[in-house]
Order: sequence, then C-alpha cells, then structure tokens
Amino acid sequence: MSKYFSYCALVAKGMAMGAADVVPGVSGGTIAFITGIYDRLLNALKSVNPSLLKVLSNEGVAGVWQRMDGTFLLCVFGGVLTSILSFAHVITWFLAVYPEMLWAFFFGLILVSGLHMIRQVNRWHAGTITMLLVGMVIAYAVGVLSPTSLEPEPLTLFFAGAVAICAMILPGISGSFILLMMGLYGPVIDAVKNLDLVVLAIFGTGCVGGLLSFSHVLSWLLKKHRDLALSLLTGLMLGALGKVWPWKETLTSRINSAGEQVPLIQTNVSPMDYEMITGQPAYLVESIGLMIFAIALVGAIEWLGSKKH
Repeated sequence: MSKYFSYCALVAKGMAMGAADVVPGVSGGTIAFITGIYDRLLNALKSVNPSLLKVLSNEGVAGVWQRMDGTFLLCVFGGVLTSILSFAHVITWFLAVYPEMLWAFFFGLILVSGLHMIRQVNRWHAGTITMLLVGMVIAYAVGVLSPTSLEPEPLTLFFAGAVAICAMILPGISGSFILLMMGLYGPVIDAVKNLDLVVLAIFGTGCVGGLLSFSHVLSWLLKKHRDLALSLLTGLMLGALGKVWPWKETLTSRINSAGEQVPLIQTNVSPMDYEMITGQPAYLVESIGLMIFAIALVGAIEWLGSKKH
C-alpha cells in the first residue's frame, strides 16, 4: 500500500510541476526542489544516455528501466503532462479573471522556496554570496526584458523547446516566461489547448533534447560545486519575485495569437495604487491569505519530508 501511495505522491508532485510550468514566471524546477525530488530527477535524466544500449544488451529492458529510474520518471512526467493538458485552460482562466490572487499564491510559494534553498547552502563565503547576487541580477534582467516576436516555424519551435525546458528545470526561471520573451508562449499554449500534434511534436522533441543534455551539466554542477550552484539557483529564484508581484500597472500592451489584447510591459505598484490606477479590486485580503497558505504548504511539505528521514 505504501508503494502505491508513494507513486501517487510522485504523480501529484509532477502535476504541481506541470501547473507551475504553465504560468510565465513560475518554474517547475522550483516545485521539484521544494518537494524533495530535484536531485533524483536530475540523476534519472542524466542516466538516459548511450550507455543504456550496453545495459540493454547485458540486462535487458528490465535493467534499462531500473538504471534510468523509469517508474519515477513515468510518475513524475505523467503528472506533468496530465497537469499541462488539464490545467492549461484553468490556469489561463485564473490569469485572466483573478490574476492578483494566483500571482499572490506563487509569490508566497517562491519566497518561502527561496528561503528553503538558502538553508541548503552549507557554507556561505565570498563565492556563494557573489553567485547569489549574480542569480538575482540575471533573474531580474530576464524579468524586465521586452518580449520579442519570433515566428512559430519548425526550427524555431525546436530550439525554443530546448531552451525553455532548460529553464523549466532551473528553480527560479520559468520556461513559460522564456517562451513569452520569444513571443512563442501564445502559439505553444494554443497548441496545447487545441492538441495541435505537429506543433507539440516539434516542440516536444526540442524539449527532450534540451532536457537530456542540460541535465548532465546541472547534475555535474550540483555534485562538484553544490554550494555555488545552489547559491546561483537561490538568486535566480529570489530575483524572479519582482516578476510575480501580484499588483502591476500595464504600460504597453500587445495583441496575442488569438487576437486578444494582453500586457506587454508592466511595472509593480502597491495594492492601493493598483486599485486607483486600474479601477479593479486588489483582493488584498484574499491575496495575503493565499501567500500565507503557500508558505504553510511549503512548511508542511518540508515537515513531512523531515519525518521520513
């Protein structure tokens, strides 16, 4: 029974990662880190390499499945895909109708996750502090970039998938936000909604290539220079807080692929100023409540994780 419960827990964590990856500004890697599966995920992805051919000839399919931690990957990515296909409509609806409350939840989630990651750094020194600041600057710079507009051609979609998936497994940087910077978020999310298999296949192939190659680099960094890597990732996460601040004033807008007017460049404002500028309710009480809920949720996950050790 405990085995099936652990499988269900992995699927649930994958679904949380998928839901986060749908939202520009929130990273599925952040969810993987705070739920305690980040290192295992990287190791499993790193094990998918040409050496599996030798394992296949010596130990058969069962040996390959065990070497690549296949059940783990199946549960996690099954959850990710299920969540993306199921929640793409839900998340985009919340972004359209109650963006303040949704962003408030993710703000609290990222804030407490960043504090959680800070505690994972064993020793702070000039190098780790520098990497923390570098990460914050990079994340902030990415957050204030003005989006470009690339055409969703096959080669572009392939490389966009490779770049976006690398961001998705980095805590603090959102693959969806990278797509938004490229001007491809709309076409990709539309392909998910409409099950455009051609676009999804090209984009997905790029994702697989980027994921399998970048996981080796990231795994090596965490193994050889863990404190420096964690400091950089923490900076990336904390630097992204400005992007997910719930109350924003829209300075310029753009027309998306559906012909709808959506924000292009925004600046953060206080909840009080938000109501005066936009004429819309700030949902301050509800938003603060969701921030607190996110913090409590991460605290509960950490507590459950500590009980297992």
